Amino acid sequence: MSKKHIVVHGATLKCQFSEDPQATDTLKVKSQSKHYANDKDSDKKLIATTKEIGQTLEKNTFGNCKMQPLGNSFKPCQAMIQQWTGFYEKVTLSNQGKMLIENSKATCPIGGPDCIEITKHGQIAELSQQQFDNEDRELMQQICPLSLNKLQDENTFCS
Repeated sequence: MSKKHIVVHGATLKCQFSEDPQATDTLKVKSQSKHYANDKDSDKKLIATTKEIGQTLEKNTFGNCKMQPLGNSFKPCQAMIQQWTGFYEKVTLSNQGKMLIENSKATCPIGGPDCIEITKHGQIAELSQQQFDNEDRELMQQICPLSLNKLQDENTFCS
């Protein structure tokens, strides 16, 4: 996969044909409820797959669509994902979908192939007890001079 992140529930997407280039929407994983990534409690970050088709975004819009002129303006976007490209082909999940990675792109019936791209993969780093247990104490003391034992007890971390 060469250092590409797996896309998860909560990823941010944008369309190249949005009138507002900053307009984004959030991906909702609806195709499976079994496979998680970077989620120590396995309850938030479902892995997104090529089966995330149809209206699988939070708002299902990227604002107004430049591909649909309407006088002096544009018609509102109604995001409808038809297919995905650029996914990770070596793994098939239980829903028969392939995992999306951060450079995957989606096709919309109005904007055409690869008009929707992923801007944030949705994963968030979470520290766990195992990471504290495996750390080099001397190195961590140099990076973060606070007491690691105190940090573990208070569940706070260096920033």
